Amino acid sequence: MNTVVRLLAISIISVAFATLSSAWAHTTYTQVDYPGAVLTEIAGGPNLEGTSVGAYSLTAGGALHGFALNAHGVFTPIDVPGATSTIPNFINLEGVIVGSYTDSAGTSHGFVLKRGTYTTVDYPDEPGTELTGINDLGEMSGAYCSDAACDTSATFHSFVLSRSGVSTTFDPPGATGSIASTVSLLGVVVGSYDTTAEPTCTTVCQGYVLIHGHYTTLNYPGSGFTFAGGGNIWDTVTGIYTDSSGNGHGYVWSNGGYTSFDYPSASFTEGTGINALGVVVGLFTDSAGNTHGFIRTP
Repeated sequence: MNTVVRLLAISIISVAFATLSSAWAHTTYTQVDYPGAVLTEIAGGPNLEGTSVGAYSLTAGGALHGFALNAHGVFTPIDVPGATSTIPNFINLEGVIVGSYTDSAGTSHGFVLKRGTYTTVDYPDEPGTELTGINDLGEMSGAYCSDAACDTSATFHSFVLSRSGVSTTFDPPGATGSIASTVSLLGVVVGSYDTTAEPTCTTVCQGYVLIHGHYTTLNYPGSGFTFAGGGNIWDTVTGIYTDSSGNGHGYVWSNGGYTSFDYPSASFTEGTGINALGVVVGLFTDSAGNTHGFIRTP
């Protein structure tokens, strides 16, 4: 990748950060619900224009449909044509969206939505594929799966896809499976893995940060389950960890330190994405068992 192009893109983000960050003085939470939905999840974002992406369901246990939510609170539905479910996972500054969808045969595919056009992306010769992130240079992250559905019984393996379409797959040392969540402008990959003979990150999980071939493992102190849902250009990570009682909490990892957070009065909180300004998105479950999206502004 052209170093000059990377540095130019990073300088644009740095200017935006310096301009906007001074406006925020304390942490605020905003609940997000798709109109008429019984379940709403924000899976990625927001980009620097304030747009996030996620999924919703209109019935309990029903099919998932995608959406984009802009900074003004306007929802735009996203459904891959012919899909039985659609889950957008990330949106970059250009507004390009990536995610996964399930076809009528139950097979999971990655997709790219750019200027209204959907493109299917499948990892070569593997049963199922998910796309999880795309940086502002068009490099993508994802995982391929041991079964076509990419469900909770599958083993996953991380990959990144270059702008020219070259795929590179990898797992952290000792891992039995892994999932890449995001890839930054500097090519830093954030993801999760486990080392047990089970489907990837079901009961045991650790986060990872991959920088120029070097892995850093993320384990929230005292927890046996730490999932890294996303990272930003400053190598700050957000995700979920479980406590000794099995309750899920959100966290932010920065410079080797962890900060735990929970959506107010939630029984479960998960961070799924964080942008260069430190805005976190995710999902939470309320005391009645209902799932909502949230935006956490520092």
